[in-house]
Amino acid sequence: MEAILGILLFIIGAVFWLIPVLVIVCSSRTSGGEKAAWILAVIFISWFAWIFYFLLAPLNDNRVRG
Repeated sequence: MEAILGILLFIIGAVFWLIPVLVIVCSSRTSGGEKAAWILAVIFISWFAWIFYFLLAPLNDNRVRG
């Protein structure tokens, strides 16, 4: 029973750890090397990098310039 609880807690923790990575991968705010850098920051620094991503990552400017 304890092993099942441990595995369940591990899976829940892994899902919560992957949420910021998946959000950045699916986001259109950044691309290419910048996206890779943000993903590495989240993996190695923690959720604080995800918060910084939302505060600092450039927003796409979809307006037509003329």
